[in-house]
Amino acid sequence: MIKDFLLKQVVKRQLKGLPESEVDRIVDIVGKNPEIFKKIGDEIKAKVKSGRSEQAAALEVMRAHQAELQKIMQ
Repeated sequence: MIKDFLLKQVVKRQLKGLPESEVDRIVDIVGKNPEIFKKIGDEIKAKVKSGRSEQAAALEVMRAHQAELQKIMQ
């Protein structure tokens, strides 16, 4: 319960102006499989540390996990 509230606040802060329904959707998606999002975050951090830009690293990692993300979002 508290974890969901905190996650919702972080999403709101990071994605200002996002409608409440979309914030709830993101929180639900992350709640379904938090391990994959932690894994993605760790992989992005590793690529950024190796010299890639944050945007390039994020795109590369998201493409690598595209099938898993699509499965979660359906």
